[in-house]
Amino acid sequence: MHSCWNTAVESRIIVELLLGALKRIIEGAGNYAIFSARAVKLAFLPPFRLRLILSQMEFIGVNSFFIVFLTGSFAGMVFALQSSYAFKLFSAQDLVGSTVALSLTREIGPVFTALVVTGRAGSAMAAELGAMRVTEQIDALETMAVEPIQYLAAPRLIASTVMLPVLTMVFDAVGTIGAYIVGVYYVGIDAGTFINRIQYYVDPEDVYNGLIKAAVFGMVMATVSCYKGFFAKGGAKGVGEAITRAVVLTSVSVLFVDLLMTALMGSGVGK
Repeated sequence: MHSCWNTAVESRIIVELLLGALKRIIEGAGNYAIFSARAVKLAFLPPFRLRLILSQMEFIGVNSFFIVFLTGSFAGMVFALQSSYAFKLFSAQDLVGSTVALSLTREIGPVFTALVVTGRAGSAMAAELGAMRVTEQIDALETMAVEPIQYLAAPRLIASTVMLPVLTMVFDAVGTIGAYIVGVYYVGIDAGTFINRIQYYVDPEDVYNGLIKAAVFGMVMATVSCYKGFFAKGGAKGVGEAITRAVVLTSVSVLFVDLLMTALMGSGVGK
């Protein structure tokens, strides 16, 4: 009898913990949806703080150029090298260029760019807003009748949505150049064949789809990072936790959204 009572108590505790965790997840998702919707709405309403938007575009885009350049170069080179090993088994090394270009434009470019920029700029957004929250600067904005979401989140949202596609184009371009260098000068693929295969298999639609993904990823990065920083609490420790959660949640969200968008847009197979 005593053993059955203990089992019932343990089961009840487990159920309560699971329900509590589910409740927190649902509440968090709802609060994030409300925050994101408000940030998007306020981004289209005056006053339009052009100086803040340009400042964030410089921080997110220009200051991320070098790391995106390096990441894209190495990604293109490595992918070309690995592809050449695989295609060599079928005597189809001429397809290395088109394979790398398609992968970069449709998937690798926007996803890698979003992840790299999240680690550099997204974490900084969460840190800055988190520090403002724990030092009561956001409360001071509300006291001065300044909408904090419009002042802090909206410019970052606009800048991220605009600059992620630009950085993705940089990633695609340098990745393709890196693949060309490896494919032509190391693997020994004919330069004309390498370029012609890319021209034949890669359509403008592939590039557009990748840029649309990058814009959506930019929105995800900005809203998640700003949300986590905006509601940080607990002093310096809380800010650190907000940064970690922002980076992890943004990275997972980017991959999940990429899966959904790829399913909706189609894989492009069967051309």
